[in-house]
Order: sequence, then structure tokens, then C-alpha cells
Amino acid sequence: MAAEETEETLRARETREAFTALYGAEPDGVWAAPGRVNLIGEHTDYNDGFVMPFALPHVTIAAVARREDGVLRLHSADVPGGPVELRVDELAPGSDKDWTAYPAGVVWALREAGHAVTGADVHLTSTVPSGAGLSSSAALEVVVALALNDLCALGLKGWQLARLCQRAENVYVGAPTGIMDQTASACCEAGHALFLDTRDLSQRQIPFDLAGRGLRLLVVDTQVKHAHSDGEYGKRRAGCEKGAALLGVDALRDVPYDGLAAALEQLGDEEEVRRLVRHVVTENQRVERVVSLLESGDPRAIGPVLTEGHASLRDDFRISCPELDLIVDTALSAGALGARMTGGGFGGSAIVLTEEADVPALTKAIEEAFASAGFTAPRVFEAVPSAGARRLS
Repeated sequence: MAAEETEETLRARETREAFTALYGAEPDGVWAAPGRVNLIGEHTDYNDGFVMPFALPHVTIAAVARREDGVLRLHSADVPGGPVELRVDELAPGSDKDWTAYPAGVVWALREAGHAVTGADVHLTSTVPSGAGLSSSAALEVVVALALNDLCALGLKGWQLARLCQRAENVYVGAPTGIMDQTASACCEAGHALFLDTRDLSQRQIPFDLAGRGLRLLVVDTQVKHAHSDGEYGKRRAGCEKGAALLGVDALRDVPYDGLAAALEQLGDEEEVRRLVRHVVTENQRVERVVSLLESGDPRAIGPVLTEGHASLRDDFRISCPELDLIVDTALSAGALGARMTGGGFGGSAIVLTEEADVPALTKAIEEAFASAGFTAPRVFEAVPSAGARRLS
């Protein structure tokens, strides 16, 4: 733990020093917000369903100073160029198509909700892989929201910040994402997965200590980039909403698992909608099964449930890709306990549950399979359940 604390302190100091060199004055503080991996519960969040993410050790760090003159200056160490200067009273949805739309959208959402945000200087750096399905955008939103919440003494809770960040992404950026990513970044606890009911935002922290049971959860980044705002995500969401309307329910969350067959029959020849409905209803049930298995102390038993989830995302929701399928198939053939794609789909990452002793052989098998298929080499790392957003200094 001491080594991790030292590394975090070092990164906070480096970010503070970079801010000072950039803007010519000390920041008021330094904050961090993590990316996330979703253990189970994919595309259920915007259907008022259940999800189960946990935070990664990979974080976006922000050094921030409050301004009183209505100016918002944004800079990222990961993007070429100097600070981008905006005026807070001129922020408007759809006005920005660059990375700055995410932090600017948070300022817009806070001000639209009646909070007095009068400007800021912001310097950002991140270790969350972009486009890997690990919620780099949510980490960026949440870290800025948390910093402004502290600096402007807004008194907002983590779940309230998550709501505002979701609004920033939905309305300002134009990506129709659900509430899971922002809530995970804002509210997760180290050593736990977050069982979240996205309808009422009730939360339960589920102990998730794989290392203590001789297990590991690997993230395999395909290096295939995806973007939530490119249309396909929105089509799936619209199809789910159509299914709910045809079934006469507020959201697909309201279709019980034991009523799925009747619901599919009611949908008749709406084949695409039937597939989407089937995934969401069965995925909600998979989340509940994983919660039950973890609470009963049987983490190995969640492996087959993860694999079922991948088949549903591949065959019913149809958001997988050859690289993701290759990871899952190769991992299972190499002895993994379970595997599935995670995140929005069409690229990004997969997760693999495995015995600790099998990690080297399994990693080698996946890397060799990618090489044989002519795919870009994947990035493989261990996912350790980590802390949510917090102030560093």
C-alpha cells in the first residue's frame, strides 16, 4: 500500500508542478477520478436496470484553480497544444466537438442546475486508456465535477455529481450514455464492486477480493477504438425504448425474467427489438446471480455467468467484434474461468477471470492468437478494484 500511496503522491505533485508551469500560479488543489471496468450488467443502465462496475487504479488527475472572471481555461498533458480558453456564459450544447466538450459540459451542467461556477483554470493528465471501453470520458467529467464541487462549496454528493456528469455527456457532448460510468467513477470503493440500481441509484458495495482467493481478473484492450457518439450506441438505446413502449412498460427493467417468454411472444415479428429485449432482461438476471455468488463467497462460480453475458452481447445485442470474440474464445480454450467483452462495444476491452497461476500462459495465448490473426497487439493488465474519485492534495 505504501508504494501505491507514494506513487499517487508523486503524480499529484507532478500534476501540481505542471499546472504552475503552465498557468504561472499554484492550483487550489489536485483531484483524481478513476476509469472503471464493468464486471457484469452491460447496456442495462439506460433501461433502468442493474449494473456492477468497479473502479480501476487508472485515473484522470486534475489540478484546478478557481476563477471569478467567467473564464474557463482547459489543458491536457495528453493532447498537443496550449490551453483552450472559453467563457462560461457562452457554453452551449453542440458547440464543441473536441475533448474539451467533456469538462466544459460539466461546467455547463453545473451552471444550468443553478450552481455558481464562475470559471477555472484546469490542467489534466490521465492513465485511463482512451477508447478502450474503460470510461475515460466519465473519469474526465467526474474529476472536474469533484474539483468544482469542492472549490465552489456546492455540497453535492457523489451520486449527484454523477447525474450532472451524465447530463453533460448526454446533452452537451451528445452521447446517449447511461448513468453507470459516472457513478462508478464517483462512488466506487477499493476492494469492492458496486451493485447499482440505475432506477433509484441505490448502491451496495460488494466485497470483491479476487487476489485473496488466488484469482485474477485481466483486462485485454483490443486497441480497437470506439466512440459512443458514433450512432450505433444510440440505435441500440432507441431499440430498447421501442421495446419498452411496445410492451407497455416504463423501461425494460420492468420485464421480469420469468415473464421473458411472454414478452418476446408479444413482440411478434419485431426481431431486432426481440433480441435487444432478450439481452437486457437476461443481463439483469445475470447481475443478480453474480451478486449472490460473490456474497456467498464463491467468486469462481461467476466465470460461466460472464461468458453467458458475452454470448448475449455478441448474438442478441450484436455489439462485439472479431477481436473481442477472439479474446473470449482463446481465453476459454486456455483454461480461463470466464470471459466477456466489457463496455459499450464495437471494440474496446474484454475481461478474463482466471486462476492466478494461469495468467502467464493465458496472456501468451491471447497475444499469439492476435498475432496469428494479423490484429494489432492487445494490451493486457490486471484489474484491481480501486477507490473512486477523491482529492489528492
